[in-house]
Amino acid sequence: MNQALLPPQMQPRKAVEYELPLDAGAPGTCSTRHAWARVPPEPSQAERAELKQRIRGLLRARNAVMVSHFYVHPDLQDLAEETGGIVSDSLEMARFGRDHQARTLVVSGVRFMGETAKILSPEKTVLMPDLEATCSLDLGCPAAEFSAFCDQHPDRTVVVYANTSAEVKARADWLVTSSCALEVVGALKAAGHKILWAPDRHLGGYIQQQTGADMLLWNGACIVHDEFKAFELEALKKEHPRARVLVHPESPADVVALADAVGSTSAILKAASEMPADEFIVATDSGMLHKLRQLLPHKRFIEAPTAGSSATCKSCAHCPWMAMNALADVARVLETGANQIHVPESLIPQARRPIDRMLDFTAALKARGQTAASALVPHLGAA
Repeated sequence: MNQALLPPQMQPRKAVEYELPLDAGAPGTCSTRHAWARVPPEPSQAERAELKQRIRGLLRARNAVMVSHFYVHPDLQDLAEETGGIVSDSLEMARFGRDHQARTLVVSGVRFMGETAKILSPEKTVLMPDLEATCSLDLGCPAAEFSAFCDQHPDRTVVVYANTSAEVKARADWLVTSSCALEVVGALKAAGHKILWAPDRHLGGYIQQQTGADMLLWNGACIVHDEFKAFELEALKKEHPRARVLVHPESPADVVALADAVGSTSAILKAASEMPADEFIVATDSGMLHKLRQLLPHKRFIEAPTAGSSATCKSCAHCPWMAMNALADVARVLETGANQIHVPESLIPQARRPIDRMLDFTAALKARGQTAASALVPHLGAA
């Protein structure tokens, strides 16, 4: 049997070689040094075509829709769009699934994305190609430890990033994505709130620097963005002096400082489309390059370097857990109903509350052209 068609538990594993630095006196985190990820083998062209055809039929038969993240395999991105699904960031994936008439959502991404989809659509069946595809930010913010940390700082408003478990979301006052975090935190600061932020320290530091908010940061990091190197980026910029630099704010501060545009995956797409340049260096997961090249084929996109000159790989920015998503596993879960996401019913209202606050806040900003401060007003008593 071809390895590409093996069930996940029979696929080879690889260690994820990353050790989260822990600063003395900083909030404790769960180390990811012992994490691992599976390595789904690439199917042949014939197998790929057969799997895609089978998945198309199964989606129709199961009244299902695919939602895929920008960082998963191009096959899964393309197939989602070809079958009426979406390729987007985690929250847009969940919102699309909530609003779509399909009764089953197939979420190609990592576990917290499936949980977010289930929180917003508890009546729907949510399947994932591999339930063990996780995230270093989620791993690095265990709910019990985080809740205890929050209890130590009851005077602070708890703001968490989308890359967290349902349990951590349930402990939060606000949820944010990288596309709205500046506006939410800026409005909270203007209203006199002190912030407890989790889990990404780089994104939190960027928001703190931009807003001047009083922020206590959990010590987490994304293993992909944390690996970008400023000195290597500077050298690459010299090789490509006309290139503009696009950086995700989960990257270290010295990398962000070299950017021509800083923002979420959607913001990076927008900047690449609108900036008067035909060459870009991109500091985010390399899975994003597929969509950039697809939408802007006349422009050149170069991966930002993640390692020094002695390394064997200088552009290795790809999440090992995102890579666990595979066509064969999408077909398998649609056929069997395996790998369902379950979130305890008692937890859903608590976990949904900070999500709804953010959705209401951003909708008010967009629909009525409100300032961030006025959009925040309906939520101040509850935060």
